[in-house]
Amino acid sequence: MATPDDRRYTDQHEWALVQGTEGADTVVRVGITDHAQDALGDIVFVQLPEVGAEVAPGAAIGEVESTKSVSDVYSPVTGVVTAVNDVLTDAPETVNSDPYGAGWLVEVRVSGSEDPTADLLDAAAYEAVVAGS
Repeated sequence: MATPDDRRYTDQHEWALVQGTEGADTVVRVGITDHAQDALGDIVFVQLPEVGAEVAPGAAIGEVESTKSVSDVYSPVTGVVTAVNDVLTDAPETVNSDPYGAGWLVEVRVSGSEDPTADLLDAAAYEAVVAGS
């Protein structure tokens, strides 16, 4: 699967996609990359934060459990969780089948009008990280 160039990435294999604005704030959708879901294998459980939880870059916001291992998911931005993907409660394998679409994890409201993902990796830089690992 190609790495979509409409979003930004972390070197911990999360992606962040600006969804739009909510008043003066920006809403960012977060998920794990295709590389991450492939490395994990069949995902059997996803633990996500509660709506209203405050998150910060590099802080664990949940876990993805596969038949191979359990991996933390880290927030790429600072803000407040405004939505979690409830589909993953009953169908965690959605992260495997559609990591950049229906398999998203959380949405975070970020204060301020600047692009909260500007400091993250673009698709080419992320692919270089993956190629080097």
